[in-house]
Amino acid sequence: MSKFNRMHLVVLDSVGIGAAPDANDFVNAGVPDGASDTLGHISKSVGLNVPNMAKLGLGNIPRETPLKTVPTESNPTGYATKLQEVSLGKDTMTGHWEIMGLNITEPFDTFWNGFPEEILTKIEEFSGRKVIREANKPYSGTAVIEDFGPRQMETGELIIYTSADPVLQIAAHEDVIPLDELYRICEYARSITLERPALLGRIIARPYVGEPGNFTRTSNRRDLAVSPFAPTVLDKLNEAGIDTYAVGKINDIFNGAGINHDMGHNKSNSHGIDNLIKAMTSEDFKHGFSFTNLVDFDALYGHRRDPHGYRDCLHEFDQRLPEIIAAMREDDLLMITADHGNDPTYAGTDHTREYIPFLAYSPSFKGNGLIPVGYFSDISATIAENFGVDKAMIGESFLDKLV
Repeated sequence: MSKFNRMHLVVLDSVGIGAAPDANDFVNAGVPDGASDTLGHISKSVGLNVPNMAKLGLGNIPRETPLKTVPTESNPTGYATKLQEVSLGKDTMTGHWEIMGLNITEPFDTFWNGFPEEILTKIEEFSGRKVIREANKPYSGTAVIEDFGPRQMETGELIIYTSADPVLQIAAHEDVIPLDELYRICEYARSITLERPALLGRIIARPYVGEPGNFTRTSNRRDLAVSPFAPTVLDKLNEAGIDTYAVGKINDIFNGAGINHDMGHNKSNSHGIDNLIKAMTSEDFKHGFSFTNLVDFDALYGHRRDPHGYRDCLHEFDQRLPEIIAAMREDDLLMITADHGNDPTYAGTDHTREYIPFLAYSPSFKGNGLIPVGYFSDISATIAENFGVDKAMIGESFLDKLV
């Protein structure tokens, strides 16, 4: 019998809590990540008011300097810690895959100088459309359509760009390049980037609408990922006949592997929370695991280096946290974490190599406090032990600490 009948894991995408011990091995626009601190710098520079996460123990997580505007709770309602990444990477897929128990020892390929001519030429030959060469480099998703959207509207050329992540992104105006055509081109791009020297984690369709000076990306984004290279805890749960619910881009990140209920993409964090609550309150979801990604922190504010927007996004999540808790059953467990950092006060526009926070709450808790600092994969091992399935590659369960 499971200790917790249902477990709900919410990833606040990029909400790191301070530089990891190996952060200086990772760089951001030539600057080592050793001084990065997403939550700490937001709290220090623009203030942070998250009373509901603070109540769970966010301010109690061990740090060299306390979170400036997040109080320490003498009697928190949950358990808290921070977790370190083992895998060689600081991207979305690496973080999520490790959270589900995999160790990524060979990072995906990234293209700081843009994609090789061979890839662009193949896409041109398949699509019948030219590629704008000037956009072929790491680029902000909003800046690239501001700079090249007008040209695309005139010529119908493809806007292909990358980021510090191992991704190839294709931006297309929906009135110029229809969605079906964009998705078909992305599927082809996926087929030619499945092995080195161009092993990419994701191909991302980035549709947008509007007029020059007023372009807006739409919710018709589509991510085409590679499948995990080994079974994750999601696979173990699915094979055991246990319900696994995905909210947001989780289904894309795992390429559907191990997921038997997909709640669809999120139009926003708030929409994602709505979808999570919809899953939690469904009469069909009697036993199992839900996995939610809320991406706005990263996509809208981290990469755009907007600490005020990032702070407001955290406030919005915190204000809705009581709704999530109200949807829980007595024997549910809620876990809140992240997948990497993206310090909006830092150099460049890349992710940052950081610890991630971990908060746990259940209406059934009789205790509270700190649990030992561990690793991303410990989450997966805890889920596996709870549901009586084998763990994946790595991770040690802390289920016995949650009482």
